[in-house]
Order: sequence, then structure tokens, then C-alpha cells
Amino acid sequence: MIIFRYLSREVLTTLAAVSGVLLLIIMSGRFIKYLAQAAAGQLDPGVLFMIMGYRLPGFVVLILPLGMFLGILLAYGRMYLDSEMAVLSATGVSDRKILAYTQGPALLVALLVAWLSLWVAPAGVLKTQQLFNEQDAMTEFDTLAAGRFQSLGSGQRVTYAGGLSDDRTELETIFIAESTGSGEDASVGVLVAETGRQQMNADGSRYLVLQNGYRYDGRPGAADFRTIQYDTYGVLLPKPEVVTEVTDREAMPSARLLDSPDLKDRAELQWRLAIPLLVPIVAFFAVPLSRVNPRQGRFLKLLPAIILYMAYLALLVSARGWMEAGKTPAALGLWWVHGLFLAIGVLLNFRALTAPNAPAGDQHATA
Repeated sequence: MIIFRYLSREVLTTLAAVSGVLLLIIMSGRFIKYLAQAAAGQLDPGVLFMIMGYRLPGFVVLILPLGMFLGILLAYGRMYLDSEMAVLSATGVSDRKILAYTQGPALLVALLVAWLSLWVAPAGVLKTQQLFNEQDAMTEFDTLAAGRFQSLGSGQRVTYAGGLSDDRTELETIFIAESTGSGEDASVGVLVAETGRQQMNADGSRYLVLQNGYRYDGRPGAADFRTIQYDTYGVLLPKPEVVTEVTDREAMPSARLLDSPDLKDRAELQWRLAIPLLVPIVAFFAVPLSRVNPRQGRFLKLLPAIILYMAYLALLVSARGWMEAGKTPAALGLWWVHGLFLAIGVLLNFRALTAPNAPAGDQHATA
């Protein structure tokens, strides 16, 4: 048990460090994407951290298997360089026992990944989609920020307000530019006003009522612009599209996928089961790949090992696509990929698995 606890601690400590770095990189990239959407007025900045929190389990599901794989490679590679594995071998700890000990933390991580993949991650995707639906239903006044140009409607409208009241109904120093058409038929309309307010009518229509300003209409590059001065000008605002239904398959509960006859739903369920199953298999063939000569360095086999892992993951993704397209039967699904790489693991560990057991008297080195 002492050796088992030591190996598990080394692997899990390295797993936590590697997974933390990978998670920080992925979360930073995704946060930058959402931050750009918030800067463009497409998202409310107040929900950014909520979205990241809901998306976190899905990221962890993909990171933990890779972290486990790299954790074994780095932890055991260091132990080979420091001759700790040689000492363990001299005390009767065979390669077969190392394989068995490694499956302990691997199964623990696999159970965690299964819980996240089957229940927590789909619930997080569901919450994320509901948040995005709420954001789509928001008006431009809900995401408007004072002192900033914001592009709306696929860049066809640019809005600027120098001041904005707390209830977002009163605006100051307003600039609105809207383009219509394309090519030679393209035209631009520009509205400037000192103040403005949002007006809601009984029929649900919304107007932006501008006070004391000008309107300019014309075509870019032409001198036939039209200028209108006004005291009061009303602009009809488009009604937001309210979508409440969540159709993303990744957000469906696993129990619902289990009862579904749809081939894509079954492929999604097998994908959720494939990621936890990935963990003990990659741990199985990571042990022989971590074996290095002290003269060679601990990173000698790191690159081919990562290539093997990426081939495993890429083949799972391809098998999922083939199953969704009906090219492979649902019974075969993604299971054959696991069988293939389990066979590769058996070949890599063939010597350890077929080695005869040491005699009982040789289990421990003499003191």
C-alpha cells in the first residue's frame, strides 16, 4: 500500500498540475472570444463568468484524460531518471504490479470524468444555451455601453451614446449609422441627436425617440446627400427574437439519449461514455511509454506518446461522425476504437503481461 500510495500521489499531483495549465489555456481562449462578443454588444458583460462557469465541466471532461496520460508519462519518466523504478524492481515490484497500481488512480479519474460527462457537462451546456437565448432576446439598449461604438445587426448598424441613464431609457449625445443594400445600391443613413429615450407602445412595438438632431442620407462617394434637421424623430426598433427551446444535442440529458432511437442521439451517448473509458486505456499504454533510459532524458518518448494519444482521440471523433452518417452500425459505434487501442496497449505491455511471477522468496530484496 505504501508503494501504491506513492505512485498514485506522484501521478495525481502531476495530473493536477498539467490539467490546471491546460484548463487555463483553454479557458483563456474561450473567455477572450466571449469578451469580444460582449465588447461588440452581443453579450451582457455581467453573464460572462456565468457562461464560463457552466462551460467549465465540458472543458474538464476533455482535459482530464490528457492530463492523466501526461501525468503518468512525466511522473514515471522522472522516477526512471532518478532510478526509483530500478529500486522498486529490485524490491520485487514487477512491471505487472506497476500496471495494476496505475489503474487505481486511473479508475478514480475515469469515475470523475464519467460523472462530469454524463450528468454535469450536459446540464452546463443546457444552462449556457438558455443564457444565450436570453441574450438573443435582449434589445440593444440592454447591452449598450456609454462612450463606446457598438456594431449591431451583422455590422449594418453602429450605435454610440455619450451618456446613458441607470434604467437604460435615456440617452445623450447619440450617433446612429445604418447601411442598406450592397455594391452600387449601397446607401448610408446617419442620425445624430442631443438626447433620446426609449418608448414602449401598447402593441409591444418599441421606438427610439430622438430630440434636436440631424439625419443624413446618401450613397458613399456621391455628393447627393440629403440633410434633415428635426426637433423630434422616432426610429422603429426591431423586435427581439425570443427563443426558449434548446435544440443542442450536447445539452440533452443522458437518460433521454438512452431512450432515443435517433442515430445521432445514440452517437452522442456513446461519445459521453467513450471519454471515461478512454482514461484507463491510455493509462494502460502510458506506463510502457514512460519507460526511458536515464541517459536519454525524460522527454524522449513524449512526442510519439502524444501522437498516439491524438490518433486515439481523432479516431474516436471520426468514428462518431461515421456513426452519425450511418456508415458504421450503431452496435459497433465507437467501441471498436477502444478495442483497437486496447490491443495496442497489450502489445506494448506484452513483456510485462507474459513475464513469469517471481518466486515467493524473491519478492523482497535482502536487508
